Amino acid sequence: MTYVLSALADTRRDLSALFAPSSIAVVGASNDPAKYGNWLAVRALRDGHRRPAHLINKTRSTILGHPAAPSLSALGEPVDLAVIAVPAAGFDDAVDDAIAARVGAIVAITAGLGETGADGLARQNALVARLREAGIPMLGPNCLGVLDNTTGLDATVNEFRPGSVSVLSQSGNVAIDLAEHFTEQGLGVARFASLGNCADLDVADLIDSCVDHDGTSAIAVYCEGFKDGRKFARAAARAADAGKPVVLLSVGRGAASTRGAASHTGSLVTSGVVLEAVCEATGTELVSSPFEMANLLQALVRTRPPAGSRIAVLADGGGHASLASDSLEEAGLRVDEFTADLSSRVAAELPPTAGVSNPIDLAGGGEQDITSFERVARRLIESAETDAVLMTGYFGGYGEYDPAVAPREIQAGHDIGALVAASGASFVAQTMFADSRPAAALRESGVAVYRDVEHATWALSRLARRARTASHPLPALPIPAAPLAETGYWPARRALFAAGIPFVPAAEVTTVEELEAAVTDLRYPLVLKALGDEHKSDNGGVVLNIADHDTLISAWNDVQRRLAPPVCSIEEMADLTDSVELIIGVRRDPTFGPIALVGIGGVYTELLKDTRCALGPVSADQARDLLLSLRGSALLTGFRGKPPVDVDAAARLVATLSVFAAEHPEIGEIECNPIAVTPTTAVALDARIILAPRS
Repeated sequence: MTYVLSALADTRRDLSALFAPSSIAVVGASNDPAKYGNWLAVRALRDGHRRPAHLINKTRSTILGHPAAPSLSALGEPVDLAVIAVPAAGFDDAVDDAIAARVGAIVAITAGLGETGADGLARQNALVARLREAGIPMLGPNCLGVLDNTTGLDATVNEFRPGSVSVLSQSGNVAIDLAEHFTEQGLGVARFASLGNCADLDVADLIDSCVDHDGTSAIAVYCEGFKDGRKFARAAARAADAGKPVVLLSVGRGAASTRGAASHTGSLVTSGVVLEAVCEATGTELVSSPFEMANLLQALVRTRPPAGSRIAVLADGGGHASLASDSLEEAGLRVDEFTADLSSRVAAELPPTAGVSNPIDLAGGGEQDITSFERVARRLIESAETDAVLMTGYFGGYGEYDPAVAPREIQAGHDIGALVAASGASFVAQTMFADSRPAAALRESGVAVYRDVEHATWALSRLARRARTASHPLPALPIPAAPLAETGYWPARRALFAAGIPFVPAAEVTTVEELEAAVTDLRYPLVLKALGDEHKSDNGGVVLNIADHDTLISAWNDVQRRLAPPVCSIEEMADLTDSVELIIGVRRDPTFGPIALVGIGGVYTELLKDTRCALGPVSADQARDLLLSLRGSALLTGFRGKPPVDVDAAARLVATLSVFAAEHPEIGEIECNPIAVTPTTAVALDARIILAPRS
């Protein structure tokens, strides 16, 4: 089978002029402090010691007391980055001037283009075509600019504390909100890029650039839509594999996104489900708020993911010890009891009243000797019994209780941080005094610190899940096959059978004479299906357990009288003894392409909604993992004395269907519900194909 190759490294855009320009010009520089052109000019001039800063204004020869040129072309010297902040009416001329001056990159602050409607979009697209022909990348338009704290570039209107997280956002307010949370947690920004309309550069281009940026350790993305979902997936997977995880906050993830879906698969695969599948495939971390994003980023940039799920709890009070243990176990992590050997080594560092199993309760050890935190942490980190340590409780408050302890407590924070850094341990702290100087010492030394234990355990659980996947190879899309001409039940059945999907023996009939002829090649019991209604079982259009000829004719006459179907299917009834019914399907997302779905199926599909999705096409191994991750997977592996079913056969069927759907981009939704999985085989009992609307 021939597949479309993924984008190659040499197709990535060179954005050095955008983030590290040798010179900058503000087009539309202004003396008016209420205008973007003024704010940007002030910042460019302030940083003029780093790079030449030019001011462009068509009507004024001086701006802010500095010389101004009427155009970029009139400068007489090259400009690497042009920041355009002119009214929409003058934007075309400004872009043409930038092309004539052969600038290296453009940041388009100007609004009133593609976001205004069809005419504005056509104009915007024409400008992008000219820029691409000239080889000039453009950020925006309708954006808030760009910043790179590692190169001293400040071509935006917001302040961002320096750090190691690059922020790519379609919303200026969301970026500011995130930066506030960063400040609270001692994080900062390496790069900021306002996405705007993404007319030329999109979020994938910017992620790729950040992957190649030494100053970026993680990438925060707020995006309201993706121009090319597969391109985003490739960039995000590349970032994850490079150790620079992408944390994504997006909108429009609810069920409303699937209104009008024609199949169970279509209604179950919401935009939120699609994003979850894409994030799982690419190692992207999906979050629901700026606060959650900052919490997770703190762990990602400061904490090594644990090698397993065994967590040691180091607390200085029984209440916090119990709360942390419960929270960890609810998050799917383990708080295993220590061996006698580890407990004795911990006990050697603490008073006799301390609890030295797991969780540990210092029981006054902190008040007596603040260095006991570091000593016990060392014992836990050195032990092969633990994968990570959660320190929880009162640390950071002892100095307030006893001012004489304050400097030693701050030093203890630094000592714990140094221990964690030297050992490479997975270590997270929670404290009631998250704003204290000892907590700041922990953060400064590289330890993630949280105010609430549920946030600390949530972050640890995300890290543990992340550690289970080392790389993120993405499925390639096959070369499209000849489009399907028909999509009714029998055309779908024939096409899928030809692709390798097994079905029970059956025949398509329209008259009683055809029925009589067909049953000579079939074995009783039979199933009669009245076609033309996707919910035929609900409407009495499926007659099961037809045991003989007389019952068959009676069923035929009844169905014809009640439903008058244009065509029927007569099929051998599958032996469902010890079988499990599944739903499998694929929905083609307009942005990300085929999304494969598996779930507990049959008449319980909508009731149980026990489904899992993945970016398609999927392999048989991936399909098996999906099936075994269902809540009802015990039904597949043997439950209450029933034999296990042939999961491998079901997985091969899922993989075959997902490849077929990927080969046919004209398909919007495709579904087999149910498939019957028995101890020896898997067979489809129904099929449905819905073509995507023509765009």
